[in-house]
Amino acid sequence: MRHMKRIPFDEIWQELTRVLLAVGFEESRAKRCAHIFTENTCDGVASHGLNRFPAFVTDVKTGLVKTRVEPELVNSFGALEQWDGKRGAGLLNAEKAMKRAIELSRGHGIGCVGLRNTNHWMRAGTYGLLAAEAGCIGICWTNTIALMPPWGSAERKIGNNPMSVCIPRAEGPALLDMAMSQFSMGKLEVFRRRGEELPFAGGYDENGALTTNPNAILKSGRALPIGYWKGSGLALVLDLMASFIAAGDSTQEISQREKETGVSQVFMAIDIVSQMGTANVEEKVNAIIHDFLDASALEGSPKVHYPGQGMLASRRENLEKGILVDLQLWQMIQQM
Repeated sequence: MRHMKRIPFDEIWQELTRVLLAVGFEESRAKRCAHIFTENTCDGVASHGLNRFPAFVTDVKTGLVKTRVEPELVNSFGALEQWDGKRGAGLLNAEKAMKRAIELSRGHGIGCVGLRNTNHWMRAGTYGLLAAEAGCIGICWTNTIALMPPWGSAERKIGNNPMSVCIPRAEGPALLDMAMSQFSMGKLEVFRRRGEELPFAGGYDENGALTTNPNAILKSGRALPIGYWKGSGLALVLDLMASFIAAGDSTQEISQREKETGVSQVFMAIDIVSQMGTANVEEKVNAIIHDFLDASALEGSPKVHYPGQGMLASRRENLEKGILVDLQLWQMIQQM
């Protein structure tokens, strides 16, 4: 088991900002980027927060991620726009794209931005939450380098293509944030780092047997799609849609590069608060969620939770007590 330590939000934010300034980010962009990494970790998603930070810095140093570029509008079709991310920081590009989708939704009821030629956005939920805070349903997804075999194959051909759907709610939004693999690559890394087995089979070992060993899955490169053939098919159609909506590269094209870059992403905002009014939205969402939570749990199983409920609990605890951080990882970042 790794040694963990609780560190205040602002201390982590300041330390990450220091590193990003040192590798070439302008101050406001360094602060915003560092804030997203810290926020993801605070929400209990260290796999797409602090754990990814050293690799992100390496990508900046090698030039894979450009520090001083801004996404550019390429095409506009009313409620739909296409933007070029210019291989900039995926977190900042994605945030700008979702903000633009929200702006478009104010005039059209729905806004959609296809973003091409960008980099890893870390956590899909970050941008869904941004839409929910603006009173919109937020939907976004990305394609990736090939990380999974299609159902019935051992050859990696499809991305795990994470997606997020977020519905606004005063008590805390409903947030579905998931990859098309049973466990994201980042989550497999977390279990490997901790020396723990997965709670459920997450992929295949090199002999083709289902396994709960994260190291064996990362070694074989055979992550298990959610819902078996259904997850495999969903990953494929998300890739197809992202490629066409963003007019960008597909998983097949991205996978021809040495490292993942130049991915295609989609950001949608649906302005339900303007259409229905805040009170009506709250009443309906609460009725659905309360009915969902009334479902009695099976004997020996934990209580039913709606998507995003665990994240809110983690956020409250980490803001109150300090964010739980892997001590070895934290020392590594301090030495950067």
